[in-house]
Amino acid sequence: MISTPLLIDGEERATAATFPVYDPAHAGAIVGYAAAASAADAQDALRAAQQAWPAWAALSAAERAAIVLKSLDGLDTDADERADILSRENGKVRFEAGIDLHVFVGRFHQAAEFAPALDETEQIAGPPFSTTIAKVPAGVVTIIYPFNWPLAILAASLPYALMAGNTVIVKPPPTTPLSSVRTLAHLVRALPPGVLNVVTGPDEVIGPVVVGDPRVRHVCFTGSVGGGRRIMAMAAPNLTNVTLELGGNDPAIILPDADLDEAAFGRLSFATFMTSGQVCMAIKRLYVPRARYGEVVDGLRAGLEGTRVGPGLDPGTTMGPLNTARQRDYVAGLCEEARAAGTEVLTAGELTGESDGNYLLPSLVLDPARGLKIVTEEQFGPALPVIPYDDEAEAVAMANDTWSGLCSSVWSADTEHAMRVARQLRTGVTFFNNHNATAVDERAPFGGFNQSGIGRELGRQGMVDFTETHVMSVPS
Repeated sequence: MISTPLLIDGEERATAATFPVYDPAHAGAIVGYAAAASAADAQDALRAAQQAWPAWAALSAAERAAIVLKSLDGLDTDADERADILSRENGKVRFEAGIDLHVFVGRFHQAAEFAPALDETEQIAGPPFSTTIAKVPAGVVTIIYPFNWPLAILAASLPYALMAGNTVIVKPPPTTPLSSVRTLAHLVRALPPGVLNVVTGPDEVIGPVVVGDPRVRHVCFTGSVGGGRRIMAMAAPNLTNVTLELGGNDPAIILPDADLDEAAFGRLSFATFMTSGQVCMAIKRLYVPRARYGEVVDGLRAGLEGTRVGPGLDPGTTMGPLNTARQRDYVAGLCEEARAAGTEVLTAGELTGESDGNYLLPSLVLDPARGLKIVTEEQFGPALPVIPYDDEAEAVAMANDTWSGLCSSVWSADTEHAMRVARQLRTGVTFFNNHNATAVDERAPFGGFNQSGIGRELGRQGMVDFTETHVMSVPS
């Protein structure tokens, strides 16, 4: 049985209270226990971060980047064990768990490429003033992130915040904290005490401290729209800066001239059903020319026939369970609502795991009414509405008719045509002939419009957003 402590001021801290972490592949099975921080523990983490900040901020960005990269040394020694833990607590297939750990490391190295630019200042020559514009660390940063790709998503902000000169408090997701704490313990041991602190436990206990305390100057949150609203409400009294990535209802538009060979259908399917559909930037709505509708449905269904749904550690599994029974029931309910409305729902694949896990076979929901929740809400599970359209303007209008605005994609054999359509889409990122995490350019900023969030992660902007701008003007 796995157990993990808190990580505060460079030391491990056991707690009297713990909470269980369940295996979504087997109902009631426990993977391990994580420490449940008290409000006093959270205050200690905040105090440690605040005390460590002046010395950390005084280093150059290049020096901080070198120290942070050095803290990754030795991560590969227990990578297989941590990937197994992640697969067990999350439910994802073992291959994806290994990729999650790999992306975590890769994003640290990508962030290090942007760090030295923070040591440079912008100069505006006089008269009337000679002005210097500098980017300086913000202070203590809290990072709260979700269960689905926990380490990869954490690394979209953690290395950027650290290299920008901030000290950090990390709050791992309550359903998948074990692999995160095991991973971050390597970094905590190598960094100066207090620079990185990790607290696990109840949101209602930890949140008012690590989000609502005035010593916290920036909160980075990835999760649901409702969660984002709660973060903003806690941060508002102190006017604390927030970066919010709140998911999306991503549209993909197939244009009439798209090349849809076997590889293209493979990308479409993977972009939709990766991690059992539990990815913020997955395809959530697929718009298809009416003349090619049957071809697309047949192509997707053929690709899903070989899906094997079971425990993530089973080498024959291609899709794991959903992380929670509640989410499984929610997605199943969306499909049932569509069926009740007379919509055809095609289900494919084979269930190889025990029936007591949070399993769902992947589904295609064919030509649903536009007001059904399967179309208007983010499924965050293995169910895709496939919607026909008659002309390009109609497709764009339907794609933009949503509360969200995270990602979108356009599928076409003509890049110029695809770009014309892309410019009309109201999303933070638009992909071409691909979609989801495998299509992300790590050098570019990532984030969404509308209720998909505030601010950006990754890229140069993702690092600058963890700083404050300091202007110094001398009369000339």
